[in-house]
Amino acid sequence: MHLLVLLLFSADLTTVKNEPNLEHRSELAITNANTALDAARDAYNAGDAEKTAKELNEVSESVDVAYEALSATGKDPRKSPRYFKKAEMGVRTLLRRLEGVSQSFSVSDRDRIDAIRDHVSQVHDNLVQGIMSKKKK
Repeated sequence: MHLLVLLLFSADLTTVKNEPNLEHRSELAITNANTALDAARDAYNAGDAEKTAKELNEVSESVDVAYEALSATGKDPRKSPRYFKKAEMGVRTLLRRLEGVSQSFSVSDRDRIDAIRDHVSQVHDNLVQGIMSKKKK
């Protein structure tokens, strides 16, 4: 049931940004990133470079929204790791999917998706660091 609600609300990033619960906003944003990646792959296969670029940018923006929402909670990822870990796992899965989609792009077009993958990887690293590192005093 919860997954169905996530899929229904992942229609666009504006809807995600309007979610008042920051932790749920993060979940919705990651779901939206996966949806945008599917749309980017489909647009690329259809030869629509403009839509491909738009959807890839939405992947990146969605990951940023997810990370910013978790940061805005003010919670310590080590003491309250539930949503941080969910986000980390979702972003890790997204990274694997980005790698797979990148392999389906021609070599000359991979720079677009590689830049997005590098950005998403940095967000993933930040999430892991937050969960694993000790809070500085």
